[in-house]
Amino acid sequence: MNEENAAVDNAEDGARKRASRARKPVEPTPQVIDLSPTPVRVPASSFEPIRVEGKFFFTGQTKFFLKGVTYGPFPVGADGTQFPPADRVRQDFGLMVEAGVNTLRVFTVPPVWLLDIAAEFGLRVLAGIPWSQHITFLDSEATKSEIRRMVMAGVRSLGRHRALLAYMIGNEIPPDMIRWHGPDKVRAFLIDLVKEVKAYDPTGLVSYANFPSTEYLTVDFTDFLCFNVYLHNESAFRRYIARLHNLAVDRPLVLTEFGMDSMREGKEHQAETIGWQVRTAFELGCAGTCVFAWTDEWFTGGHLIEDWEFGVVDKDRQKKPAFDAIAANYLGQLPPALPAYPRVSVVVCAYNADRTMDQCLASLEHMNYPNYEVIVVNDGSTDRTLEISQRYEYCKIISQPNKGLSVARNVGAELATGEIVAYTDSDCVADKDWLTYLVAKMQHKGLSAVGGPNFPPPEDDLVPAAVAVSPGGPTHVLVSDEVAEHIAGCNMAFKRDVLLELGGFDPTYRAAGDDVDICWRFQNAGYTIGFAPAAVVWHFRRNTVEAYLSQQKGYGKAEALVYSKHPLRFNLFGQAKWLGRIYGDLSASLLLSRRPVIYSGVFGRGLFQTMYEPPSSLAAFLPLTFEWNIVAIALAFVGLVAGGWWLLLWVPLLTTWTMCISGALKAPIDRRFRSLKARALIALLIYLGPILRGWTRVKWRVKESNAVDHLPAEPIQQQARLDWRNRALFLSYWGQNYEEKEVLLAGLMEFLVPRKYFLQMDEGWSDWDLKIARGLWSRAFVMVCTENHGGEKRAVRVRCSMRLSRLSSFVLRLYAGATAVALVVGAPVPAAIIAVVGLANFAYIADQTWRFGTIMNRVIDEVARKAQLLPMTGRKAG
Repeated sequence: MNEENAAVDNAEDGARKRASRARKPVEPTPQVIDLSPTPVRVPASSFEPIRVEGKFFFTGQTKFFLKGVTYGPFPVGADGTQFPPADRVRQDFGLMVEAGVNTLRVFTVPPVWLLDIAAEFGLRVLAGIPWSQHITFLDSEATKSEIRRMVMAGVRSLGRHRALLAYMIGNEIPPDMIRWHGPDKVRAFLIDLVKEVKAYDPTGLVSYANFPSTEYLTVDFTDFLCFNVYLHNESAFRRYIARLHNLAVDRPLVLTEFGMDSMREGKEHQAETIGWQVRTAFELGCAGTCVFAWTDEWFTGGHLIEDWEFGVVDKDRQKKPAFDAIAANYLGQLPPALPAYPRVSVVVCAYNADRTMDQCLASLEHMNYPNYEVIVVNDGSTDRTLEISQRYEYCKIISQPNKGLSVARNVGAELATGEIVAYTDSDCVADKDWLTYLVAKMQHKGLSAVGGPNFPPPEDDLVPAAVAVSPGGPTHVLVSDEVAEHIAGCNMAFKRDVLLELGGFDPTYRAAGDDVDICWRFQNAGYTIGFAPAAVVWHFRRNTVEAYLSQQKGYGKAEALVYSKHPLRFNLFGQAKWLGRIYGDLSASLLLSRRPVIYSGVFGRGLFQTMYEPPSSLAAFLPLTFEWNIVAIALAFVGLVAGGWWLLLWVPLLTTWTMCISGALKAPIDRRFRSLKARALIALLIYLGPILRGWTRVKWRVKESNAVDHLPAEPIQQQARLDWRNRALFLSYWGQNYEEKEVLLAGLMEFLVPRKYFLQMDEGWSDWDLKIARGLWSRAFVMVCTENHGGEKRAVRVRCSMRLSRLSSFVLRLYAGATAVALVVGAPVPAAIIAVVGLANFAYIADQTWRFGTIMNRVIDEVARKAQLLPMTGRKAG
């Protein structure tokens, strides 16, 4: 990434360290053992299994922050392993416990005796399993088989030991190897290794340590994301962690290597840098860190490395200042304490939410945040929502008749006593550190709005599990790794004074759309919306197919209502034109997406080889739209009736079904429910959801269009001159303020936008000033010209060219082509039917274009009248 290039100098020592770590034949080296007194050992813990839940590790109900150091490699010992003797190991582990370390990462397969000692000291082990990744390993079947054998031999030798935290099935495959084989093939091979490990140890955690030089290697198949990152510039470090969070998505992010050479940089600088690196990593929501390295004793390439000192203790196990730096963080509060804890008012709006209300309020009762309140707004529920809420005495409860979601949100904000108002939904369960991460983001960036991700929790039945991974759920849209264009209403927070200053939520949105509207209003007012990837809430999706489809129809209605207020932010299909990337939603791109662009640097030597996602295109989602499917079904019917070559008319519908099946196969459904039945249900929901959403959106847009004020009743000042040849109408006016053009164009925009017309301004590349559309069939292109007539007298000429839309042109050509083909193949009856339908459609399009032109004549005339432009009469008007 360009923003990281500024930090390349800071990363040079890390890059050189990686380069020097190339594996060579290992030669045994004598070991000098320090027999100084060993610290008292920590009693062994119960060692509950570590599990992954969202972006964090847990033991039982307790969040487990991985606080680690790397250990080794060391010279080969008497037992043939690359680890020190047991006495030295005990000394090291005792010091680790003293520093608050709970995990060590090793690069070679640890012997069982070392795992036993780790368990005695209460330490977990990230066990690296090395293999020949520095050669072109995919070019030979024998090499691939040998790698699989080596990995599984290493895995089995660990015997599912209780001290084992995870298997690391690779570390920094060189960029040349990945470019040689191609990232997809390397990824597929790593997936096979993970599957083999999981077949042996189904509950064991598995990961792979990636690094910036191969960031483009998509590692979405492991239990958690590991990255080795050597950045000594704090701003670049923060930006890169934000990027890694978006690669991890809903998995824990662990920094498995970072550090500094104290020989070159100095011990104090090393301590200072490692201190802020550890603190920053946990502040930004990393699930763990592994400082490189524990000791300056480092053996690689067949010899001890004498000119690097990355350890937090030296070769004799004497503490460096960096030891105290990691101890201050590892023994301290995690996530790190905030500079201040402003009061936060958590608002939960509920309507008939008895299925999830208890879980929601239970999660909010004991947050790891010292200064907050919870306000429940019961919006006219008729079930047990109020009864359940009243069990939680810590809540403030407001009951009101059903007035809709936006009104309920505003009631909560008005009654809030906090400086910040945080919203979650009654069907959500918040992480214990949810508020801490939201406030930390606000404080660091000075933001007035921030949000976080929402993930579906594990479900117990097939149908809810399938619904949870189907498209159309609430999600976030990011314009960069740290800035959001949209945050979901179930996980958003605002400065209360700014929220109220902007008028709060619009009561128009009773069930959905309120979050989209408020986000766009904040941005229109000049505010930036931050994104805190570790501020997680678990959001229960709809648990039946009927409820899911009802939700999609509700979203369609909301989109129509939001369009009425923000028409410039929508395309002509009534779908939001997001500037950023949509996360966590299958519908964004199921089959027709363009491949990302990879920056590898000259000759593949870039330190940060970044993958850039291309902007979304209409083709990526067009086959899922309501409009496409109406046409596709009609064409398929014609093909079915006509038979023969006409069966090719099934291609549009088959394209849609192929996308649905492709999306269903890619959907990350719970392993327990992976079956043909589940995939079929997901494919059906991918198909039906957008159609019902689109139909409802069209229906409500028609209602909204009929409800708005139409053109004024004032008599027209000037009848436009028609130019049939150029399909344009002309109007002319007199003005005398030198700003007639800008005033007229601005007036047109102010007049048309509230009436749901779609407008596009010239950006310097077009031969028109305004492009205006309403509906799918025709467009108006307005150009304004001013003439100087001496003194202050000026003439304003307006040309409004009426054109068919691309869709109209395509449809009419399709009719003509289909008619011609039918005649060529000797099918006059189908040809006549298609021709008649085509002519009827042409007549309808022509009528709509004529009506649109008449409307534009009245609109331009009305705007000119308000701008005090005088209509030109006589020959000069032409």
